[in-house]
Amino acid sequence: MITHKYLIAGVDEVGKGCLFGPVFAGAVILSKTNESKLLSQGLKDSKKLSQHKRYKLVPLIKENSIAWSLGQASAREIDRIGIREATEKAMVRALEKFSSPPDLILVDGILPIRQWSGKQKTQVRGESHFPSIAAASVLAKEARDELIKRLATKYSFYGLEKNKGYGTEIHRTNLIKEGATKLHRKSFLSRLEID
Repeated sequence: MITHKYLIAGVDEVGKGCLFGPVFAGAVILSKTNESKLLSQGLKDSKKLSQHKRYKLVPLIKENSIAWSLGQASAREIDRIGIREATEKAMVRALEKFSSPPDLILVDGILPIRQWSGKQKTQVRGESHFPSIAAASVLAKEARDELIKRLATKYSFYGLEKNKGYGTEIHRTNLIKEGATKLHRKSFLSRLEID
């Protein structure tokens, strides 16, 4: 339950450039005290953290957040409405899970969330500037990676447990050999000449 002060949520996405699976978004609201606590535990840009460090940070972020949530948009939605709109949809889905809307959202990157009517601020390399964005990124990355690891057992040809759905050489080669699954983003595969 969120008690009302001036609430600021950091929002970030992961998996935007993947060939396989959903795009995920995280949203996190932190107090100043807990920002400092998480930074002292090693919170930073998720791309600069090892998988082990991200994994250890997840329970700390959840315990030290005023609120946190995740949202996603499927490969089918990405194909239907495009990656930017689907990414925004994932972010809005995360934000709408809060019991009341934040007063301000901080969005990683330069593009605002067009589907969000509240106040927002964009920030290039936001994970390095705002701990709440870094926390959102860590939660989204770990949740998406866990999902892709589970799916890798069903779709074993593509090396998903290693590449997490990104277009590595083994992934692209086996896409050409085996074809795409229903969880591949067909709109991303046109240059590979895959059906």
